[in-house]
Amino acid sequence: MLIELMLATLITYLVYKFGKFAYRKHAFPLLHPLLVCPIILIGLIRLFDISASEYMEHSRLLTHMLGPATVAFAVPIYKHAGLIKKYTAEIFFSVTAGSVAAILTSFFLALWVHINGDWIISILPRSITTPIAIEVSKEIGGLPALTTVFVIITGIIGGIIGPSIIKWMSIKTPIAKGLMLGMAAHGVGTSKAMEYGELEGTFSSLSMILAGFLTLLWGYSLIPVLLRFIS
Repeated sequence: MLIELMLATLITYLVYKFGKFAYRKHAFPLLHPLLVCPIILIGLIRLFDISASEYMEHSRLLTHMLGPATVAFAVPIYKHAGLIKKYTAEIFFSVTAGSVAAILTSFFLALWVHINGDWIISILPRSITTPIAIEVSKEIGGLPALTTVFVIITGIIGGIIGPSIIKWMSIKTPIAKGLMLGMAAHGVGTSKAMEYGELEGTFSSLSMILAGFLTLLWGYSLIPVLLRFIS
């Protein structure tokens, strides 16, 4: 069991490093590591006839590291506490609006493409970081594995098109860039924000964490109302 665990972790790491190398060398959006790596890993899983559940079990070490990685985002937030305090109102209202918009767009998108049941419940918490999204999905009766897929898709899309939107809309301030990327693409967005600079990464981290907290609240208030609407 230990050998399988180490092997799955090593292969996943090497595939990700390859994706990072390819993206850094060519800087083409479709070569983003979080798009290339899942495709390669799925190919390997199919090639060696490994079930998804087996792969997830053997690579659980990486999954368990999501929690500490999320907590580590508190370090830059603490470092820039004074600036965060100065813009508390702007941060709170923008992330609140973003979290509500994420849930509503997910809900109406699900209705538009005619999905329901567990699928519609599982897609609602897609715009927050994976560890929190999994817990919200459990609380509202969704399927955590399915929610994880939606979170990954959201993060990849946001991480790919986010910088283009920032450029197209001529967004200049680090606060706006960070809040946008953190709210729209959570962990992936925060990783991209760190590439812009420390301030962008700080506010992206804050946005991601606050969005997760607010979505937990919506799990007991807004989301049940929406689900009653279709029941």
